[in-house]
Parts: sequence; C-alpha cells; structure tokens
Amino acid sequence: MSVQQTSEMVGVDGVRKVYGEGPHALEALRSVSFSVETGQFVSILGPSGCGKSTLLNMVAGLDHPSAGTVRIQNDPVVVPRREIGIVFQDAVLLPWKTALENVLFPIRIMKLPLADYESRARELLEAVGLAAFMEHRPGQLSGGMRQRVAICRGLVHDPEVLLMDEPFSALDTITRDQMNVMLMQIWERFKRTALFVTHSIREAAYLSDRVIVMGRRPSQIVCDEIIRFPRPRPLSMMDSAEFNGLCAKLRAKIDEAHGFDSDDLH
Repeated sequence: MSVQQTSEMVGVDGVRKVYGEGPHALEALRSVSFSVETGQFVSILGPSGCGKSTLLNMVAGLDHPSAGTVRIQNDPVVVPRREIGIVFQDAVLLPWKTALENVLFPIRIMKLPLADYESRARELLEAVGLAAFMEHRPGQLSGGMRQRVAICRGLVHDPEVLLMDEPFSALDTITRDQMNVMLMQIWERFKRTALFVTHSIREAAYLSDRVIVMGRRPSQIVCDEIIRFPRPRPLSMMDSAEFNGLCAKLRAKIDEAHGFDSDDLH
C-alpha cells in the first residue's frame, strides 16, 4: 500500500523560474504546483533539461522562484533549512576524511555536538551495509559505496525531508538496481518524506508512492501518477506485466509532452 496521506510536508504553489532578462530570458518552469504528504516518496521524472533539478534546488532553498512559493511544513523556504537533507548526483565526499567522518561532517557545519550524533551515523552506515568500511576513505570505496555514504550524510541530522538529485545516474545498471533496493529499505526503516529527481522511468516507478512527470521547457507537470504496488517491493517486481504496463504509460506521457521517442529513458 502507498504511504497514508496524513498532512502536507512540502508545498509548491504556482512556481515559475526565469533565468536572465529581456530577449535572452529563459523560462525554465511555468506555473508548477504540487504537494508532498508527510512520509511520501515522490519522484520527479523527465529527460535532461526539463527543470527537475531547478525545482529540487528551490525546495532545498538553494535557488529561488521568480514567482510562486515553496513551503516546508507551511513555512516559506527562502534559505537552506536544517529539516532538509540533500543527496547530490556526485557524492562530494571529502577525500581525507573517513566514511564515518564524512557522514558526521554536516553536524560539524551546523555546530551540533558530535557525541549526540555519532551513534546515529554508525547506525546509518550499518543500515546501508558499510559497517566494515566506516574507517575507509572515499578513495578506498566503490562508486556505489560512496553514494551510500552520501545518503547517510543526508540523513544523519534526522531531517524531515530528504531531497535526492539523480544520485545513482553515474552508476552501472547492476549497481544502480542494488542501490534502488538499498534506498527503499532505508526509506522504509526511517520513513522520511522523500523527493527524488530521476530520468529513469523504471527507477521512479519502483521507488515511489507518486511519480510527477515534467513536460518540455518551460516545464509544467503533465502527469501525477499514484503508484499502487504494495511494499516492500522485490526487485523481481520489475519483470511483472503490471509494472511494465505502468512504465509504458509513463513513457507515453513523456513522449507526448516532449515530442520525441523516449526509448533512451529506461
């Protein structure tokens, strides 16, 4: 069953984003509105250049809308906030610090007492299968391991909302599937509201309670699809006729909105 909708955590109301001014102005987003309920996992899906990351950055407080509002728990987002955790496409780990030290780095930045968060950092690393690698540095870890560390870093301060910007796009297909399973398991364990940007149809359908499909620039929402597959979801679910039918439906929405063959979206 999908996570029960109880209250709004994230609200996006009439958001528009324009870069530049005059004849060279570029309108990236136009009149985008949606909400994310507490505990939901929502994916924002679309090909490169449709404004997915721009939208996520505005929810994170790293960018600002030209019009409209973004809210967390009904408060407007104008700067980065402690109740938001972020995982970027690149793990961006400090090479001279261990995995454990990298996870705890946001705690240092926030000037919070490390002793209060070290046990949580260790718990998170254990939850993603890195119990034996806590003292390893990034150069000693695989790409998938580094992204696991980045996810733990995004969760270490116990944020209400976890934002993820195509965190697995640079990984090979097998590792990406493994990371999707791991992410689902850790999300089901810690139950944080999640907003996940991806260009992978199958990834979005597998992970999410809802999939929001973005249209061509200036981008608007062209589809907001509820995913009704029960949890927990085995990876073998991707072989089912129902799952592939859902992926075909999402692909058709992308084709219709962007006017191209989306076979490169998987």
